[in-house]
Amino acid sequence: MRPRVIFFDAVGTLFRVRGSVGQAYSQVAAAYGVSVDPQALNRAFAQAFASAPPPACAGLLGSSLLAWERAWWRQVVRQTFAGVGSLAAFGEERFEAFFARLFEYFAGADPWELYPETLPVLQALQGEGIRLGVISNFDSRLPKVLQALQLEGYFSSLTLSTQVGHAKPDPRIFQAALETQGIPPAAAWHIGDSYREDYQGAKAAGLRALWLDREGKDSACQERIENLWGSLPLLNALERN
Repeated sequence: MRPRVIFFDAVGTLFRVRGSVGQAYSQVAAAYGVSVDPQALNRAFAQAFASAPPPACAGLLGSSLLAWERAWWRQVVRQTFAGVGSLAAFGEERFEAFFARLFEYFAGADPWELYPETLPVLQALQGEGIRLGVISNFDSRLPKVLQALQLEGYFSSLTLSTQVGHAKPDPRIFQAALETQGIPPAAAWHIGDSYREDYQGAKAAGLRALWLDREGKDSACQERIENLWGSLPLLNALERN
């Protein structure tokens, strides 16, 4: 079935961190007099992020939700710097100022870059009359990021884990996205770079799932694409059948 809507993951699918998270953290920390090796920070961030609870909290709106999101990320950042033994170098007051600046930094364009094929693929799909949406375990900063990257005009819906209260791979975040678009699961595709969160999560929710395996981790997966261009031949094949 030709999809009526194609959903995309955000980070790692449409855009990525410029350089690395460790480099960004190190750069901002340096402005507060704390010097940390970017590679060590990158490793510590990966561990802190993996051990964090799902970025979802049901029932919060407005300023309460924003406060929860900031607290979630504050803990990840604290654990990251604690992991390299540099948390005490800030002191509590300076760390809070540093974190505030870091949190806002990731709401803009500077730390992000688009994958080369992102815009051409979105334009091609939009030209086919297919609606596009985003399903992401991001937070309320994502609309600002999409606007800064000039992507906001391509998507008719944004479904965020912190706002829905369920994070991928929970099928309820996919169901929320489908309800926003007013379509059944069989009428939607989902494309994302996480095998567990995007591919398995979307498939379990009844969507057609495509795994964006940019690093070539598993060539045996039948629904695997190496970049976003890989979605177009699959769509064209439906047209011929």
